[in-house]
Amino acid sequence: MTSPISEMQIFETSYSGNKMARVRSFPDSNMQVEIRIQPEITGQKILGFGGSFTQASAAVLQELSAENRKKVLEAYFGDNGSRYSLTRTHINSCDFSTYNYCYAPVSGDKNLESFSIEEDKKHLIPLIKDAAKVSINGFKIIASPWTAPPWMKDNNDWRGGKLLPEYQKTWAQYFSKYIEAYQSEGIDISAITVNNEPLGNDENWESMHFTPEEMNHFVLNALGPELREKHPEVSILGYDQNRDDELLEWADAMYDNPEALSFFDGTAVHWYGSTFYAFPEHLRYVSEKAPEKLLIQTEACIDAEVPRWQDDAWYWTDEAKDWGYTWAPENKKHLHPKYAPVFRYANDIIDCLNNGVHGWIDWNLILNRQGGPNWAKNWCIAPIIADTDKDEIYLTPLYFVIQHFSKFIRPDAIQIQTKFSNVDGLNAVSVQNPDGSIVLVLSNKGDRNKKIILHLNDAEMSFCIRARAVQTVLISRTLEIQ
Repeated sequence: MTSPISEMQIFETSYSGNKMARVRSFPDSNMQVEIRIQPEITGQKILGFGGSFTQASAAVLQELSAENRKKVLEAYFGDNGSRYSLTRTHINSCDFSTYNYCYAPVSGDKNLESFSIEEDKKHLIPLIKDAAKVSINGFKIIASPWTAPPWMKDNNDWRGGKLLPEYQKTWAQYFSKYIEAYQSEGIDISAITVNNEPLGNDENWESMHFTPEEMNHFVLNALGPELREKHPEVSILGYDQNRDDELLEWADAMYDNPEALSFFDGTAVHWYGSTFYAFPEHLRYVSEKAPEKLLIQTEACIDAEVPRWQDDAWYWTDEAKDWGYTWAPENKKHLHPKYAPVFRYANDIIDCLNNGVHGWIDWNLILNRQGGPNWAKNWCIAPIIADTDKDEIYLTPLYFVIQHFSKFIRPDAIQIQTKFSNVDGLNAVSVQNPDGSIVLVLSNKGDRNKKIILHLNDAEMSFCIRARAVQTVLISRTLEIQ
């Protein structure tokens, strides 16, 4: 005989109004789905979940009252909040900066005598330090450059261009100086990506271009030796762009080259290749090609949209458009239909975890009602939005969706197999935490409630997930067979 699962807590965020609410009673449903969790079949180790420290987010927080600034940091990093454990920041300025800047502005400064992180001390560093004070267990930081200083590039511009050969070693030393400067501020950098979006962004904001072979050459001859000698504790991640066909090309270039394989610790990816498709076969290809290497989703956001203020319903409906809705080439437009932001987030994280991804990072922590500030006018949406004129903050439904993962799935958790029928928009993933607890996250995009029959070992439990909802099931212990 089977026994019920004990010590199970269920939390739900739903279109009907729940926001990370503990649920103990459930609606009726005539649709039944069986889910079987198999802890003995394991996948990758999870590094964590989180968002990004940007100059834009720092600027917004500096415009808020001390009370609301504290509320935002507690919401993301506090033990009663999302408990973010994996984050990202930018080296030099990026599109979500308020102006262009670098740490060595003097042209031709090969010895980097002008190097200084004073610009970050105004914005980013105070934010990171304040977040660290709130976080009980701490968080890892991945740092990414969008571009080298313009004087190191063949077009002498913030946008586009390539690194000049004579500055490869100088640019590698720049990384070391950055890591050391942050260490002097009490901030450890866990990993770097070689370059954000090396395929470019049509030169709309800071960028620097690499081919896979050019990135390999830079890492093999400059960056890799530099960091292995001075900062061996810092991981090097390659690629750092969308999970479409180019990802396969870059993975082959990185991992089929034995020398490159020895320097690259993993691959970074973004989600902008589609509004609904996570490219699971691409992720699985990279994961299986180099199972000992990291695979980290380093950036995601609702792009090409201005935030909807205090309008929860919009985030649940298929009304959002991304860059590709208008600008994608005709052969890829089918990958960019309108979508519901809530389910884009929930299903993307689930699909990533089910296909070998070790960590998942959102983009800006907080933005203003315009979706900035942003020198490039590249407006986007963050999980928390601020009205800086009225000193008000709005936790969008996206905030709660990420929390369904980040709060309960802890660093060093192991992904475990989840068998279920993907009917009427249901999606699911399970992990086992280091303390032995099991976390099941469900996404139900369908318009019908679903009765879930959950099997774990020889135990069984039934409950319901509402229509258009995200649920986390936390199982701390199962009863033995009687």
